[in-house]
Amino acid sequence: MDSRPAKVPAHSQTLSRGIRALEILAEAQSPLTIAELSEALGVHRSIAYRILRTLEDHSLLMRDDAGRVQAGPGLAALARGVNRDLQTASLPELTELANELSMTAFIAVWDHRDSVTLLTVEPRHSGATLAQRPGTRHSFSSGAPGIAIQSAISEDAWERLAPGLPYRPEARAARTAGFATSHDEVLPGVAAIAAPIHIPGGMPAAICVVSLGPSADPAAIGARLAASARAIEGQLQ
Repeated sequence: MDSRPAKVPAHSQTLSRGIRALEILAEAQSPLTIAELSEALGVHRSIAYRILRTLEDHSLLMRDDAGRVQAGPGLAALARGVNRDLQTASLPELTELANELSMTAFIAVWDHRDSVTLLTVEPRHSGATLAQRPGTRHSFSSGAPGIAIQSAISEDAWERLAPGLPYRPEARAARTAGFATSHDEVLPGVAAIAAPIHIPGGMPAAICVVSLGPSADPAAIGARLAASARAIEGQLQ
């Protein structure tokens, strides 16, 4: 039996590598050297350099004076177009929630087998809060955002959308309660509460807050998030 990996068409492979390079740079805590990026991509430096030059031409990445590479401003322009209506409808609610509850508030969206942070707002005046960067990705097997999104999808539909990925019992409970909770699932000591957002003609999303340690009144916060979700849905009609 031939154990060699199947060949990928050159154009698809180049595109895949370029997208992967952007993912690596977006996740990096600091700018990377070309050598570091080529190692992360698993390609020779000359190939990494050609990919980076193309991405640089489109402002999707940029290099500093030392030649280190980081995500560029072109990515922000692309991000503004992702679920534009949802972002516009959600921002006022997120801002109000973050400042009212002194918690980081964000929108999570469905992406195949993960929930991905789309938009986030941190409270204006608060002590220690958790940062939740846009693009942060978590499996549906952990965290209140994934539970909330699951709760807005029937179990039969979920099996078709994500075969083999279990439908969590917590999602059934969240469907009844109108919100989901989690603690210590994504990070130790971190609690999350989320409510589903039903999007006309699209996959559901979730509006969420996170805190260090359990919330004082998760039921009240869950009801508040559910009200925000309804307000967002009203803007999307």
